[in-house]
Amino acid sequence: MNPGERNSKRGAVSASSPEGERAGQYALRVLVVDDERDAVLTLVALLRDDGYEVRGAYRAKEALDLVRDFAPHAVLLDIGMPDLDGYEAARQIKKRHGPASPMLIAVTGWKKEADKVRAQLAGFDHHVAKPYDPQAILGLLRRLRTLRG
Repeated sequence: MNPGERNSKRGAVSASSPEGERAGQYALRVLVVDDERDAVLTLVALLRDDGYEVRGAYRAKEALDLVRDFAPHAVLLDIGMPDLDGYEAARQIKKRHGPASPMLIAVTGWKKEADKVRAQLAGFDHHVAKPYDPQAILGLLRRLRTLRG
């Protein structure tokens, strides 16, 4: 599948960096989940350009399956989703995967202090408010890449 191409069966987009793979670099797998198509495609492109293997999803329930099947190192997850909110999706990911859970980053328009606390209680590791600085997300992922070696 071409980068950013939508998979009609699952509604997902997929992208990876062949340059990183050819150079033998360790590419982190990242899942981007948002019900807004442009938000997913923008982050997929940004992350792909930075050398990550990326998949995108437009529904939280779909993301739960992708966490199992794709085994991402990090999940960028919107909170305000129509099928299952990001808080509940984060709780389910943590419950299903325990210590093997990916790093969870809330990328959301919900930015009040109470929203940040709820995100932390649901299991998110980080909270990035929309509109976001792309460098904030890249910085979190680069730190994860450094930690994972």
